[in-house]
Amino acid sequence: DKLEKLPKEKTVIITTGSQGEPMAALSRMAMSEHNRIKITSGDTVIISATPIPGNEKAVGRIINQLFKEGANVVYEPHLGVHTSGHAQQEELKLLLNLCKPRYFIPIHGEHRMLLKHAELARATGVPKENIVIGEIGLPLEFTANGVHVRERVVSGQVFVDGLGVGDVGNIVLRDRRQLSTDGILIVVFTMNRKTGKVVAGPYVMSRGFVYVRESEALMDEARLKAREAVDACLAQNNTDWGALKGAVRDSLNRYVWEKTKRRPMILPIIMEI
Repeated sequence: DKLEKLPKEKTVIITTGSQGEPMAALSRMAMSEHNRIKITSGDTVIISATPIPGNEKAVGRIINQLFKEGANVVYEPHLGVHTSGHAQQEELKLLLNLCKPRYFIPIHGEHRMLLKHAELARATGVPKENIVIGEIGLPLEFTANGVHVRERVVSGQVFVDGLGVGDVGNIVLRDRRQLSTDGILIVVFTMNRKTGKVVAGPYVMSRGFVYVRESEALMDEARLKAREAVDACLAQNNTDWGALKGAVRDSLNRYVWEKTKRRPMILPIIMEI
């Protein structure tokens, strides 16, 4: 309420959102979603932080939106407006000397940064045996006799999928990525259990790969390649289902890559009668 009564040309607002976070105040101002502050023509916005690697698109989107609202945005590195949110070495030493910790565990940053921070603690008098560089999944136990590193535990990111928590592994995620990128080809054969011969098929179905009605020549050739792969196995008296499926998969993978430069999931299905 007080902000509205102040002259705009004499008002400075320090706000969050330098990394393009969607719910931060600056982002909501840029998108005209803030309930108190609105960016108007003639406003000056100074972004005094460098985008963290990976945030460049989000930050760029906010800067573009601020310009669209009429603001003058100061953000270029050569303008010298960058300020770090991290303490420098002397400031870290001061904090260590003030706190005089018995144990020291550096956090935040990459491994090389943690090592440098540990060196600072060592220089301020923290015993080497009381400095521990932790890792994700590495438990630390503090007792009267000191700090101890215990056996590693399973940790890291947990994927929540519907009602399942952590039950989807890397293989399932890999298959989902492949399906979303290149689709799937399903090849169905029907074989006689007694004679081991193909009595029907192959039938080739596509989902997310090509539109069948517009790619009939490709699908016809795929059926032919699949049949040739099966016939080659049967000619060698190899009726093992695993071998037959593998031959079909390999043959179609090569053919589809040559024709489309894509790698859909190939799913051979053998039905027995």
